[in-house]
Amino acid sequence: YSEAQFNLALMYYEGTGILQDYPKAVYWYKKAAEQGHSYAQYNLAEMYISGEGTQMNYKEAINWLLRASKQGASRAQFKLGSAYQNGLGVDKDYDKAVHWYTKAAEQGYADAQNNLGLMYDKGQGVPQDYKVAAKWYLKAAEQGNVYAQVNIGKMYQHGYGVDKNTNYAIMWAQRAAEQGYADAQLGLGLTYTQEDNVDIKKAKYWLKKAVDNGSIEAKELLEILEKL
Repeated sequence: YSEAQFNLALMYYEGTGILQDYPKAVYWYKKAAEQGHSYAQYNLAEMYISGEGTQMNYKEAINWLLRASKQGASRAQFKLGSAYQNGLGVDKDYDKAVHWYTKAAEQGYADAQNNLGLMYDKGQGVPQDYKVAAKWYLKAAEQGNVYAQVNIGKMYQHGYGVDKNTNYAIMWAQRAAEQGYADAQLGLGLTYTQEDNVDIKKAKYWLKKAVDNGSIEAKELLEILEKL
């Protein structure tokens, strides 16, 4: 019956066909979760994190994330990795963060691939390895993850773990910028003001986009460019 309980919880959570009721959603998620339903375990953990329909309880959230993760739920594995990386509800533990990020990343979970890349990039929980970092950034970037697109762009820009390639650096920065990511738009605007790639028209275009997305730094740069 765990599937029916999960669906009922979902209906109460979203308010589809019945009145939205978070405490009832928690009740039915818990019923399904206790029977080993991994999606229910994950959703229940999320409710303990947000405090919707129940008291906020990170310890309880970790308990359910762990149970879902052991069943191979990639979203739960990512969330658990993040908890260990940041010390949320558990003691900060980079080794365990890497362990769970790897599990999720190997299942193709883009956020986990990017974060795993960061761990290798910074040498947290693993020996620093730019090559492995670039490999995971690329996998996530190819799935459209904006943070990974910015990260792999920087690797190509500086030649970390990959052969230095300005064209690739610009291409990845542009993909992130086109998704409306202000930091990427700012970075791209900056790139077009540098010696090798000077293109003031493009620089202004991307800086304006970044300004529209609230970048103060881009605003200041744009004001300088307008005076030239």
